[in-house]
Amino acid sequence: MHYMSISFTHKNTDICVREKLSFSDNENKRKFLQNICSSKYISEAMVLSTCNRVEIFTRSLEHKEAEDLILSQLHQSSGIDLEELTTRADIYEDEGSIHHLFSVASSLDSLVIGETQIVGQLKDAFIFAYENGFAKLNISRAMHYAFKCAASIRNSTDISKNHISVSSVAVAKAKEIFGSIENIEALIVGAGEMSRLAGKHLVASGAKVTIINRSLENAKDLADELGINASYDSISKLAQYINKNKIIFSATGSSNPVITDDMLENKDFDRYFFDIAVPRDIDITPTDKIHIFAVDDLDEIVKKNTTIREEQAQIAYALVGDMTNEFFKWIQSLSSTPIIKALRFKAKEVAENEIQKAIKKGYLKNSDKEEARKLVHQVFKAFLHTPSVNLKDLGNKVEADAIIRSVQYIFDIQDKFKEFNFYKCEYEWEKDSEI
Repeated sequence: MHYMSISFTHKNTDICVREKLSFSDNENKRKFLQNICSSKYISEAMVLSTCNRVEIFTRSLEHKEAEDLILSQLHQSSGIDLEELTTRADIYEDEGSIHHLFSVASSLDSLVIGETQIVGQLKDAFIFAYENGFAKLNISRAMHYAFKCAASIRNSTDISKNHISVSSVAVAKAKEIFGSIENIEALIVGAGEMSRLAGKHLVASGAKVTIINRSLENAKDLADELGINASYDSISKLAQYINKNKIIFSATGSSNPVITDDMLENKDFDRYFFDIAVPRDIDITPTDKIHIFAVDDLDEIVKKNTTIREEQAQIAYALVGDMTNEFFKWIQSLSSTPIIKALRFKAKEVAENEIQKAIKKGYLKNSDKEEARKLVHQVFKAFLHTPSVNLKDLGNKVEADAIIRSVQYIFDIQDKFKEFNFYKCEYEWEKDSEI
């Protein structure tokens, strides 16, 4: 079995393609995962879909067959030509797949290097796949280490210092346009994480914000969190607000545009629309008074921010490489530890049976049973010492899996091997602790 990632990001696809590929609807995501995991080529899978990327991470039997299946399913769900998908996709296998996953988790592959939002998005993607039965032991192990890698990089570098995100970059762009946004009234459409981050940066810059959202309760909660310079209102008043505010941010989870040309009135002042949603929320025609910035339009200001992080990024990439190597050694150690336990259990089981036979046949007195048991135990302990040491050292050997499978077969301990493999992913432990 192999790890594989198929990646569509701001690096290889524009926003028009990404919004067609996006999985903003959980039911569509569930159906897609069901379709690919029902094949004989893919045993586990998860999907990460954000404003800057769509990633499919799998545990697969055969790379080529799994790749063809995933791209075919993406073609069917998005309507994008299969050849275009094949040409655009970045595909990573085995060590490359894990290295890419760790880079994504550590925000090194983000549009905004150092942003912290990606860890939460990745965890949500994993939990969705896990709770729906698509992510199991192998993806759980990889995600456990991905979060460990991200935490290590946050603690070892300054890459996430002065946190930035797509939302903060959009606010920075607004400040660049106006010089100052103090006391300017800004509208935020949506009450999710992107909207919350945009609101925090707007309020911190002195702007007064109004939150409108389909759920009035969620809009109120966000306004309360942002403080006295924030208010909220009903989504039914959207047209009214976009025709009186100069700055409009939109970040809903809608699969269709929420701001359209028919809602606009002619005004004598400039309006700046920041669409930080994927799929895009805003479908209006730019004019000399209407200016629209989507995620990909923020690239220039992002580059200014990432320049100061390049040195820290190099340090972080070195850590990702180290953690990738460490992960595979850890995976192999997870295999050797239970097999050593299984071997010892088997030896103890055989010894106990032979002692009972010896007593039954009169070769051994029942009163000597304990002494005989101690002697046999020492014999098997000495006999298994070297195999145990060698099995533990397999973490550095590429042939580890083949050796372990051979040992399982030779000693007929496949069932005990499974019994002694106690590994649980980080998320399972969290769930168990809640019960």
